[in-house]
Amino acid sequence: MTTGTPPPTAPRRSRARTLVPLAVAAWAVLEIWLLTVVANAAGGFTVLLLLVAGIVFGAAVMKRAGRRAFRNLTETLQRMPGQPGAAAAPQAVPSGTEGNGFLMLGGLLLMIPGMISDVAGLLLLVPPVRSMFGRYTERSLERRMRAAGPGSLSDAFQQARIHRPDGKIVQGEVIRQDGAQSGPRPDEGPRPPLTP
Repeated sequence: MTTGTPPPTAPRRSRARTLVPLAVAAWAVLEIWLLTVVANAAGGFTVLLLLVAGIVFGAAVMKRAGRRAFRNLTETLQRMPGQPGAAAAPQAVPSGTEGNGFLMLGGLLLMIPGMISDVAGLLLLVPPVRSMFGRYTERSLERRMRAAGPGSLSDAFQQARIHRPDGKIVQGEVIRQDGAQSGPRPDEGPRPPLTP
């Protein structure tokens, strides 16, 4: 049975979906090679100690960053207008509250076994490097948001919810809860059944 609609075409595979797995595989091979080079030069026990120290130090960094993020969240919620003891005017965000995400990423990189990830994790623990990455990320996000054009995230979810993958539109009905409609409209008649 034909419906008259052309068959759906397969979406084009993005460049990132091709390059990211290759980059991860190359990174893993490089990490293993570097670990064997260090093990040949310094000994296997030294490499084992380095890996264990990285895991322990990374876990401590992540724990500290998580506690700091939770403390900042509770302070922010307590400063919200309407909360008991909150100031009438919004206060400035205290310094030192930014960079928790990069601090956690640095701890995670330290926990991943490997020398390159350890160096990257240690670099993310340096405050100027974290602030530089934060500014770069903020500028990149702002640029992408400007390029996105009009509409909001809820519009995108609405479009994704209404249109099925095969291009058909899902029929629906809006029911108002505000009581604006007090009875049946005169033009309403029997409605056709919804078909899949």
